[in-house]
Amino acid sequence: MLNVLLIVIVLLLAGFALFHFIKKRQSEEVEEVVEVDDKTYTLEMMKDFIKKRLDEITKINLYDIGLSEEELKRRKQKKYELKKALKGCTYGDVNDKKYVKELIYELLYREYGVNETNVSKAIPFDIPSLLTAQDKFDIILYMYKNEFGYEAMGEIIKKYHLDDLKYVEGEAKPCYVITAEEIEKIYDQENFVLTFSDKLNIVVQRIYQHYKGYSSIDEIRDMNIDGISGGVSGLPESFLSQVAQTDGDYLNQIAEHKVPRACDSIWIMFHGKSIRLAFLSFGSEAELKRVCQNIYKYNNPGQLSDTNGYKINEMKDGSRVVVVRPSMSETWAFFVRKFDVKRATLEQIIRFEGKEEAIDLLKYLVKGARILSLTGEQGCRKNNNAYGYD
Repeated sequence: MLNVLLIVIVLLLAGFALFHFIKKRQSEEVEEVVEVDDKTYTLEMMKDFIKKRLDEITKINLYDIGLSEEELKRRKQKKYELKKALKGCTYGDVNDKKYVKELIYELLYREYGVNETNVSKAIPFDIPSLLTAQDKFDIILYMYKNEFGYEAMGEIIKKYHLDDLKYVEGEAKPCYVITAEEIEKIYDQENFVLTFSDKLNIVVQRIYQHYKGYSSIDEIRDMNIDGISGGVSGLPESFLSQVAQTDGDYLNQIAEHKVPRACDSIWIMFHGKSIRLAFLSFGSEAELKRVCQNIYKYNNPGQLSDTNGYKINEMKDGSRVVVVRPSMSETWAFFVRKFDVKRATLEQIIRFEGKEEAIDLLKYLVKGARILSLTGEQGCRKNNNAYGYD
């Protein structure tokens, strides 16, 4: 009788231990305790948390946590979709990007404990004087995107005439540039009222763009503009480091005149005008390099290496991308050219006085199967074959 009792007790203890083991393995997948301190809700800390959690979700062995057949099938499908989205969002797929951002939102809100009180520790939404030009631009673009979708960038530029020629300090001639002062002025005029959801979505975008996105240009690249490029102007990092070793005074002069570095170089092409975004920067050459190494990889075109210093490819949305790297070029750089086929009409492309006659002439030349030669500088809208007119 005593032996039977001992066997029953041992079996109960074994069952209890097995139950707790299974619960523990399941909890490893679902949630982890976040130790809160002064730096918990910084963008860097939240980005590290997101990277760790998504890595756990995609690498966990589902067969070890005692799931039912139906639950196992559901989790496997979810895991597959996440891995596919994490890969696809680096190719410029807006649907995969949306999926990953929604998951980041849920992880921050439900697991990390981001709420109305601490969300402003990442970006000081409640204290405008502490917001950087990039913070203000992110808010402006987010609010306009809610209303205008992918036309948001164009609406901002047209409403505030940001594509007009203007003089800037240190330049002898007028140029196309959008300055930090203009962004701050727009932010003050708009006087946005942000909800908690708006704030968290802006934080999610900032985390995403430095994790899987294209850094400061991530949202702009998705807009309906003619193109975007980075690293194509400014002083290369190699030159600055060489000068620092030989001539410190010259380096100080460069700093005093605020000469931009290559990693500060961000240009967009809008209605044929190349406009420099002086208020945006990649921050470092390493970040510019990361973007260049990811932005061309759709359909596996091969490795960008020192011996093969350039790549020409297309992105998921049909954009054409060219990437170059040292030693073929002085800096890491990329050019993205977008073709807005849906909106491309002769009336939209040709805008000068007397355009009706020019359009009629083009139509008759095409109908007559004549050979046409279209010439002009970059960005002057000569590339009609991309729009289907040749």
